[in-house]
Amino acid sequence: MRRMHPVITSLALATMFFLYLPLAGVAVFSVNSARYGFVFQEFTFHWYAKLFTNQVVLEAAWNTLLLAMVSTIAATVIGTILAIGLARFPWGKKLETVLDVILHIPVVTPDIILAAALVVAFGLLQYVSSLFEPGMVNMILGHITFEISFVTLVVRSRLVAIGRDVEEAARDLFASNWYLLRHVILPLLLPGIVAGAMLAFTLSLDDFVISFFTFGPSSQTLPIYIFGAVRRGVTPEIHALSTLVILITVILVVGTERLTRKK
Repeated sequence: MRRMHPVITSLALATMFFLYLPLAGVAVFSVNSARYGFVFQEFTFHWYAKLFTNQVVLEAAWNTLLLAMVSTIAATVIGTILAIGLARFPWGKKLETVLDVILHIPVVTPDIILAAALVVAFGLLQYVSSLFEPGMVNMILGHITFEISFVTLVVRSRLVAIGRDVEEAARDLFASNWYLLRHVILPLLLPGIVAGAMLAFTLSLDDFVISFFTFGPSSQTLPIYIFGAVRRGVTPEIHALSTLVILITVILVVGTERLTRKK
């Protein structure tokens, strides 16, 4: 196997070092008993314990989990149906190209642009119903909007990987459309569906921009809480909360990567 040039290896290691050093620093200060300063005094879990007695943090955590779970379930169902429709329906080449471009637009569009567009859309919908006032409903709809594309792309890549041989074999054995979907396609797609759902959950869990533009007084999430708390000054509680969010994100990302690579 060809070895990489030492310069390239050094640059890669340096990049990784500077990328993860701040995260490691946050984790270290989250278990430091000193409330102020950069001197490590002694190891403690006091700041983590304090988080679980903070009602504002607990409410923000519940809002974050509720938002992530509801939007992930909805986006996974819609994204899976959309992926199957795009991959298995006989679209024309030009129309398929157009649909593919539309599918990728939410992925490449900056969050700030998508968030501003959602604010305009929800502002117009407020004239139809008060349900679209800033709050949890708007946040869920906003998260579903950008999560669908990610789920669809992951599930569709799984469909491409498994091919159509098994489906054609089931058709030769007179399998109905429902039987084919339930006993052939969905079991084979399960790793891709779970991976897409975990990716959507991770994106929702960490999202700040879209949540910030659509949240209401009673729907504050952890990223929004951390943003507001940092503006007042960084405390060990913020380090502890940030470390927990990072840890959950890493676990979900690793799980998504494992499921995506599963044959």
